[in-house]
Amino acid sequence: MADNTAFSLLKQRSIGTSGMVFQDLSDLAPPQSHANIARSLYIHIPFCSHKCHYCDFYSIVDRQDRQQLFTDRLVRELRAQAPYAQGQPLKSIFIGGGTPSLLAPALWKTVLTELNNLFDLSEIHAGIGEFSVENNPESVSEELANVYKAGGVNRISMGAQSFNAVHLKSLDRIHNPAKVPLAIDIFQRAGIKRVSLDLIFAVPGQTIEQWDTDLRTALDLPIEHLSAYGLTYEPGTAMTARLSRGEFTQMPDELEAAMYLHTIKTLREYGFDRYEVSNHAKTGAECKHNMYYWTSQDWLAVGPSASGHFHGARWKNTPRLDDYLKLNENGFAPICDYEAPDDRRELMDLLMTSIRLAQGVDAKSALAQAEPLHAAEKLQLAATMCQDQGWLMDANADQWQLTDEGFLFADRVAREFIGALMID
Repeated sequence: MADNTAFSLLKQRSIGTSGMVFQDLSDLAPPQSHANIARSLYIHIPFCSHKCHYCDFYSIVDRQDRQQLFTDRLVRELRAQAPYAQGQPLKSIFIGGGTPSLLAPALWKTVLTELNNLFDLSEIHAGIGEFSVENNPESVSEELANVYKAGGVNRISMGAQSFNAVHLKSLDRIHNPAKVPLAIDIFQRAGIKRVSLDLIFAVPGQTIEQWDTDLRTALDLPIEHLSAYGLTYEPGTAMTARLSRGEFTQMPDELEAAMYLHTIKTLREYGFDRYEVSNHAKTGAECKHNMYYWTSQDWLAVGPSASGHFHGARWKNTPRLDDYLKLNENGFAPICDYEAPDDRRELMDLLMTSIRLAQGVDAKSALAQAEPLHAAEKLQLAATMCQDQGWLMDANADQWQLTDEGFLFADRVAREFIGALMID
């Protein structure tokens, strides 16, 4: 399929579940050179063994009756989007969910074979690029690890969340904490050495001593990256419903902040630097794929509920497997949300994500982009205010970087920047 043909196919429309007319991806302009094609890919696999109470990502309980249908549909979408990479090497792939490790190994072989046939994974196989897959410890096997390795997977993201059985129960997690090191060992023996671990703090009833035990248990494992998230109560989740019914009390802000600061201190002792509000890594082990998100680079996205960004346009696939499985002739998925390229929104998005990074915001570039929007002066004033509050190191520096206290108020700083760009 010629490149321009692929983009012309995007002009077709799909009907969403609400009856509204949605676009596929077709208001995207074709790339003018290899310098501005997509070099990253996100894939969403929605199956889970059950729905955890705190989770608001799209997932469904896996009864193994639609895995084959899903895989066939995913392959069609991969084929439709492959021309956007124009045969240039992908720098990163991230497969999330759901619980991707629940997909049967035979179907994983199909997906990985298609990825290797459709996209240039030479940098990934050479170890220059990054290919991450999310896994839960209870669904890991030697067979699966070997399939991953053969297909190019070189990084594992493991959902541990806690090593405390009581807190795992509060989170409605079903795995045995002892399974985490066993799962990591399986991947290590298969030759996948790069491992990231997810933990959650501010669980109801958790003490700072218990959180410290979780951290140190994780850090005694052969990992290079750790994501530590404060528990959030997302609308529509079972956890939020339980909170509203008074089944438990939300952790006081002061204790949650103390846990966060303790996280920074402890991880630094082990050689892990905070490079984003919730993410810490040994030198050179930062998640490349997430960095592409946070610096507003382009990425493709396939699978139900997957969100993509290309040439300033953003879209989200339908978050319903039934709708996703409905075939259309061009292979693209129905889209439930689409935002056309917009310079003001693009700068807002960049400020919102990059301020969360240790490297901060490129202030000169941000102000230059704000100038034609008649917002540069207001943006500089917002930065100065944030410095006066102790949240930014230097509002006049080339980079706007958060202070240690500022990381606790990253969302507030982002709101101030975005507010400066709002049209009066």
